[in-house]
Amino acid sequence: MQRLLPILVGLLIILAAASSCVFIVRERDYALVFSLGEVRKVINEPGLYFKAPPPFQNVVTLDKRVLTIESTDAERIQTSEKKNLLIDSYVKWRIADPRLYYVTFGGNERAAQERLQAQIRDALNAAVNVRTVKDVVSAEREKVMAEILANVAKRAEPLGVQIVDVRLRRIEFAPEISESVYRRMEAERTRVANELRSIGAAEGEKIRAEADRRREVILAEAYAKAQAIMGEGDAQASSVYAAAYGKDPVFYTFYKSLEAYRTAFSKPSDLLVVDPSSEFFQFFKSSMGNPAAPTGAQGGLPGSPSAPAAAPAPAR
Repeated sequence: MQRLLPILVGLLIILAAASSCVFIVRERDYALVFSLGEVRKVINEPGLYFKAPPPFQNVVTLDKRVLTIESTDAERIQTSEKKNLLIDSYVKWRIADPRLYYVTFGGNERAAQERLQAQIRDALNAAVNVRTVKDVVSAEREKVMAEILANVAKRAEPLGVQIVDVRLRRIEFAPEISESVYRRMEAERTRVANELRSIGAAEGEKIRAEADRRREVILAEAYAKAQAIMGEGDAQASSVYAAAYGKDPVFYTFYKSLEAYRTAFSKPSDLLVVDPSSEFFQFFKSSMGNPAAPTGAQGGLPGSPSAPAAAPAPAR
């Protein structure tokens, strides 16, 4: 047993030394092989590789994926109109030259992000300071992002970094001018609304006036037409009355007298103070429908008492 112990220790030492000579490069990483503190090899293909054991050689890995820098606080930038905007942006970037990137930043990703954020801030100021709020917000927003991308990409290339994309995520006014802008917008909308209301009121009055005019015209035309129809009806009625009178004058007189009686005695409370010998009652006491002729000053009728009544009883 004592003889096997040194052998096992030796095997463990050999395995540890062998494992320190082997390393794996993943698909998402770069591998920098250092020899005595100097970069000897850059590996960007995944696989199994060999190296000398430390301290002769060691390996540092860098992320080769596309990374994101998001601004924690919106940048306050002034436009050509001297108005402050709060702009929130983000940047997509990746390591293009691992050797140059490591020499520049020592493999410190945080230092690289801070350096790129400073360059983005400068490019953002340069693009926004020469434009108006309308240009930055809508009219030339794509152009602003393209300018920032080109500016930052050019300045990041000597650092071993590739800028993939730059986007302006949110743009809004600074709090001290937001209220005044909103009030101005509200006043403008109120002015437009009042203008539309006045136009609508004028159009309404115009429509009502036209409707009233057409109503008067229609009523006048209808009245004229009604009068013409009534005139034609009266003419036809007169013609019918005349024809009827010509055929039987006595019956026509009798029929008209009945209509007069019906109209005069339409209510039980009606009271007439009339001479009973007048022509109005010529058919009233005749059972045969023949007119009774007046009998003189006494106003008697044929077959009736000679003494006239002072006044007839209430007609029923």
